[in-house]
Amino acid sequence: MSGHHQTLTLLLFCAVVALTLAITSWAGGRRRRSAEEFYAGGRLFSPVENGFALTGDYLSAASFLGVCGLIALYGYDGMLYSVGFLVAWLVVLLLVAELVRNCGRFTLADVVAARVRERPVRLALGLASVTVSVLYLVAQMVGAGSLVTLLLGEAGGAAHTWTVLGVGALMVCYVTWGGMRATTWIQIVKTVLLLGGALTLTVLVLLRFGGDLGALLTAAARNSGHGTQFLAPGLRYGGEGWASRLDFVSLGLALVLGTAGLPHILARFFTVPTARAARRSVVWAVGLVGAFYLMTIVLGAGAAALVGTGTVRGASPSGNTAVPLLSVELGGGAGSVGGAGLAALVAAVAFATILAVVSGLTLAASAAVAHDVFAALTGPRRKTSPSPGRTAEAAGAAKPGKGRRGSEVTVARGAAVAIGAVAIGLSLPARDQNVAFLVGLAFAVAASANLPVLLYALFWRRFTTRGAVCAVYGGLLPAVALVVLSPVVSGTPRSLLPGLDFAYFPLENPGLVSIPLGFLAGWLGTVLSRERADPGRHAETEVRSLTGAGAV
Repeated sequence: MSGHHQTLTLLLFCAVVALTLAITSWAGGRRRRSAEEFYAGGRLFSPVENGFALTGDYLSAASFLGVCGLIALYGYDGMLYSVGFLVAWLVVLLLVAELVRNCGRFTLADVVAARVRERPVRLALGLASVTVSVLYLVAQMVGAGSLVTLLLGEAGGAAHTWTVLGVGALMVCYVTWGGMRATTWIQIVKTVLLLGGALTLTVLVLLRFGGDLGALLTAAARNSGHGTQFLAPGLRYGGEGWASRLDFVSLGLALVLGTAGLPHILARFFTVPTARAARRSVVWAVGLVGAFYLMTIVLGAGAAALVGTGTVRGASPSGNTAVPLLSVELGGGAGSVGGAGLAALVAAVAFATILAVVSGLTLAASAAVAHDVFAALTGPRRKTSPSPGRTAEAAGAAKPGKGRRGSEVTVARGAAVAIGAVAIGLSLPARDQNVAFLVGLAFAVAASANLPVLLYALFWRRFTTRGAVCAVYGGLLPAVALVVLSPVVSGTPRSLLPGLDFAYFPLENPGLVSIPLGFLAGWLGTVLSRERADPGRHAETEVRSLTGAGAV
C-alpha cells in the first residue's frame, strides 16, 4: 500500500483499539472487586447479550482469516472446517449448556468437583484449560501478525513481531482491568462488526457473479489451478494414502467435540442468571455462527475466483491473507482508493475479532490458574458439595473467605500477564501456520482432556476422583505429545522446525488417538479405583443439573 493508504489502515486500527479500551475503562470503573464480578460479570447478562458474546468468543481469526484461506487454497476440504465448527454447537446445546450452568460457578473444574475430591481434579483441569487457551491464543496472534504484515508491506519480521507484542499487551489490559464485564461487551461489539463486514463482502462477491453461486464455484475451480478437483474431496484430506484419510477423520472428531470442552466457551454459561438463559443464549449463538460460516464459503470461493489461489498462496503460504486480498479486489484492485479503503476496513474488523477473542481466552486461562490451580495448591477446599436448596454462597464450607476471593482475583491478574508472555513466545515461530489449523489443534486437546471428564461427571454414576484425574491427563498428555511428534512441529517445509525431523506420529491432528484415550483412561481409572462413588453426591449433582436446585 502507498503511504496514505497505510495511514488510513493505522487510523482504523487505532480506532478499534480506542473503542475496546474505552469499553474496558467503562467496565473497570463500574466493577465491584469480587470474584463473581471478575469471573462472571455479576451473572447479569441477558440471553441475547450472551448469545452475541458467545459468537464473539467463538468466531476468531481462525474463522475469518483461516477458514476462508483454507477454502481458497483447498476448496471442498477447506469447507470441512466451516461444517465442523458449526455442527459442534449441537453438542454444546444438547449436552452441556444447561447442565454446566446449574452445576458450576466459574470454571469447568467447579462442575466436576461437585462429584469428586476437589484438589487433584482442580489442579488437573486447571492445567488442561491453560494448555488449550494458550494454543488458541497462539492462533490469534499468528493471525494478527499475518494481517498487519500484509497491510503494512513489511517483508521482514518487524511488523509481525511488534503486532504480536501489541496484541499481547492489550489482552493483558482487557483482563486485568475490565474482567468478564469488559470482555463480554468487547465480544458483542466485535460480533456486530464481524457479521457486518462479512455480509458486506459476501454481497459484493455475489454481485460480481450476478447472484449465481454456481458461476462463482466454477470460476473458483478454474482459477484455483486444480480444476474440478477443487470442488471434490482430496486436495488436503482424504486423498491418497491412509494417513491423509485418518487425518480427515481426526480433524472432524476434534472440531465436532472440541467446542464443548473449550474453557472460554464454558465460562460464558456462568455469566447468565439461569440455565434457561444459558440454553437460549446458545440458540442465538447457533443462528449467528451458522450465518457466518455460510458466508465463509462464499468468501473463500470468491478469493479463489477473483484473486486466484496462486496469488493467495504467494502472499501467505497458509492462506491467512485471502480475505484482505479479496477485499482489495472487490474495492477496485491494488493501488485504487476503493481497494485500499475496503482492505483497511476488513483489516480493522479482523483486528477487532482477534482482540476480542484473546481477551476471552486470557480471562478463561487466568481464571483456571487462580480459581483452580492456585486454590488447589493453597489451603483446604470443601470435600462435599452444597445440599440441594443451598447455594454455594450459602454453604459456609463451600466458599472461601473474602481474603481468599481477593487473592484469587489478584493471582488471576498476574496469571494474565504470564499467559500473555507464553503465548507471545510460542506464536513467533508459528507465523507461517494457518490459524484455522492451529485452532484445530486446540480443539483436539480440549476434546481429549476436558470433554471426557465433563461428560463422565454429568452422566456416569460410578465416576470417581481417580477416574477424573486419569481422564484429564490421559487425554491431555497424549494430545500434546502427539502434536510434538507430528509433522506440525518437524519433518516438513511447513513445520514449526523445518530443519529437524522427529515426526514419528504421521497425523497432523491427534484427535483420532487422544480423544478415545481420554475416555478410556477415565473409564479405567474409575473401574480400577478402590474408591467407590458416593451415590448421594451423584444424585445431588443430577438433581441440581436437571432442575437448577441449589445452583449459584
